[in-house]
Amino acid sequence: MSGLVLLCADDERPALEDLARLLRASDLVAEVEAVGGAAEALSALARRPFDGLFLDVRMPGMDGVELARVIGRFAAPPAIVFVSAYETAAVDAFELGAVDYLVKPVSRRRLDEALGRVAATRPAAPPADTVAVPTPRGGTRLIPRASILYVQAYGDYVRIHSDEGRFLLREALADVEERWAALGFVRVHRGYLANLHRATEVRPRENGTAVLVLEDGAEVPIARRQVAELRRRLQARV
Repeated sequence: MSGLVLLCADDERPALEDLARLLRASDLVAEVEAVGGAAEALSALARRPFDGLFLDVRMPGMDGVELARVIGRFAAPPAIVFVSAYETAAVDAFELGAVDYLVKPVSRRRLDEALGRVAATRPAAPPADTVAVPTPRGGTRLIPRASILYVQAYGDYVRIHSDEGRFLLREALADVEERWAALGFVRVHRGYLANLHRATEVRPRENGTAVLVLEDGAEVPIARRQVAELRRRLQARV
């Protein structure tokens, strides 16, 4: 099984950097993302799934305990490990289902124990290729990437159009394009990324432009410079 993908949140930058460094040094860990507060943690969780969240208790605004209550409503929440200079929130932490509670300064031994508990919460096999999307009620849903027809730029967000419905992610279209390019998703227009596996034809318009038609009948605009290349790629599948 691959290494753990972790998120850690602490408003004190030196403490955050120390914790991230210790986590990255573990053989159990593949990746660590470090953020400076609850809002940033929620944004990161909306973009992608994490195996575990190492969470400071006392932070300005929404504190760690309040954030854990929100995360507890996710469909597939990460395992939570609280990290604090105080023991006063330990009871609340375990009532919220935290797998461990570490008191600063954190020892290597205790960190390894916490990582072992996080690893034990992972499913025996990873799910099929999926994308984590937020739900209207503050949860998280995993949808198959193959169900996605196209992705549309929407201000500071992207709107995902899929067989499962429509979902908003706080992410730049360029970032999605970079990560999904090898999976058949192509930037067909300044504001659109299309799944060519779900495209049926390039349809010309009377004004000299063209649209890409998807399996559900939806049409997305094509930049003029992309028309010939998209026709070639669709014809190559036949």
